[in-house]
Amino acid sequence: MQTAASAAPAASPDFAAIKTRQQATWASGDFAVVGTTLQLVGELLAEAADVRAGEKVLDVAAGNGNATLAAARRFADVTSTDYVPALLDKGRGRAQAEGLDVHFQVADAEALPFPDASFDVVLSTFGCMFTPEHSRVAGEMMRVLRPGGRLGMANWTPAGFIGRLFKVIGAHVPPPAGLQSPALWGTESHLVELFGPRSAAMQIERRIFNFRYRNAAHWLQVFRDWYGPTHKAFAALDTEDQARLERDITALLEEFNTAGSDSLVVPGEYLEVVITAA
Repeated sequence: MQTAASAAPAASPDFAAIKTRQQATWASGDFAVVGTTLQLVGELLAEAADVRAGEKVLDVAAGNGNATLAAARRFADVTSTDYVPALLDKGRGRAQAEGLDVHFQVADAEALPFPDASFDVVLSTFGCMFTPEHSRVAGEMMRVLRPGGRLGMANWTPAGFIGRLFKVIGAHVPPPAGLQSPALWGTESHLVELFGPRSAAMQIERRIFNFRYRNAAHWLQVFRDWYGPTHKAFAALDTEDQARLERDITALLEEFNTAGSDSLVVPGEYLEVVITAA
């Protein structure tokens, strides 16, 4: 027999509050220190999405602009967006240094300020996967994409290094209740659920990005100081719990390290996704 209390539906997540916390997380540290090391992913994605000169390209949750720069180097007309202005400033500085003409605009991935069917290509490298409402951002990306246009994404997989890292962090600093895991974006089933009805074709490739650092301690120092989620996780813990988190992350790094004791090479699996809009 159900009581009134047991029959009551679970409270839905406060997405506005979660988004505010996420903005603060990604604004902390300096993501560009880590982000610039991932430039190869942006170049590969621009090739996979067949970005061409003169096409209108939107980079969503662009961070410091890896996909942005890759598309601009191919002479596309690029608009780079993120909801953290400081990250766009990093991308703007990189574009100026290379003499690339890019438009930068603060924008929420879940409420893109662009008309329907206004872009030939939409890109996102490890950005949109961290939005609170997955179906909402998927709908927005497809809405601004013209019929026959291409959506290109790079998403970390659950079983890969970054997916495992977030599980380790979550065991010490639990994520908000009811929130879908970002790592779902790295599964084919979730992508089909989000995009299947709106796509004419979907190509998914598993790729590896190698994190290359001096050793585990070096990786931990860089990510603890500069990578928002790790930076915030350590800041939320007392000294004793920080030591436990450091121990668990170090063990994960050593588990994935393929370089032996002389260096650190950690393969990070991700899905490279190209979706053609119906």
